[in-house]
Amino acid sequence: MPHEERQALLDVRAVTVRFGGITALDGVSFAVPAGAIAGLIGPNGAGKTTLFNCLSRLYVPSEGSILFEGAPLQAHAPHRIAALGIGRTFQNLALFRTMSVRDNVMLGGHCRSASGFVANALRLPHVRREEQRLAAQAQSLMDMLELSDVAHRPVADLPFGTAKRVEFARALMSQPKLLLLDEPAGGLNHEEVDGLRQLLRRIQRELHLTILLVEHHMNLVMRVSDQVIALDFGRKIADGTPAQVQAHPDVVRAYLGAEA
Repeated sequence: MPHEERQALLDVRAVTVRFGGITALDGVSFAVPAGAIAGLIGPNGAGKTTLFNCLSRLYVPSEGSILFEGAPLQAHAPHRIAALGIGRTFQNLALFRTMSVRDNVMLGGHCRSASGFVANALRLPHVRREEQRLAAQAQSLMDMLELSDVAHRPVADLPFGTAKRVEFARALMSQPKLLLLDEPAGGLNHEEVDGLRQLLRRIQRELHLTILLVEHHMNLVMRVSDQVIALDFGRKIADGTPAQVQAHPDVVRAYLGAEA
């Protein structure tokens, strides 16, 4: 089995999700080792977004369990997921468009801020120190994602590809151990997709991140992933290296039809 040499950061065990009479996920199991980039692929309706919503605690599995660092994820409330160490970007940009790039990025760090309402209102010294720390962290991420030149511009004024990097930076501000990326290449041109591939490898290496991405851009997935998990009609049909999954007959059939 692939990746057994490293301990799993994320362990999905026989997860089933039903909506009324519809089974969106049917006994899905896989493990993602710490430090890996894993791609989650499948045709439309395969269950990829449903699985992401389970990992974000937006959905509760009907059956099965999800372990994060060996502990059940279901034990934590949805609003605690970011502080637990799971960051996420969304298929449709979830940014405050009238706010500046810098302010959008800064917002991502407040889930780990220890300051309470009264302390913030009184601007106590430790609050100022916390804000300075967050500002320095935001600047570092904006430098890494080449956003410093647009730091004070409102997000509404930015090209789509740049706005995507803003959401990326905001997710990284929470200092996640696991980063969930929902179609990060959606809407990007060929050059931007290649830049995204290089960026993913860089942040994996420099920030010691584990990344799970849902993506329809097969070239990106196969070039950047250490592990690929394929779903179809809510079931896992393949799990392995990019080469293994690309050659798997069930994956070929899911994408190209039964005659393939």
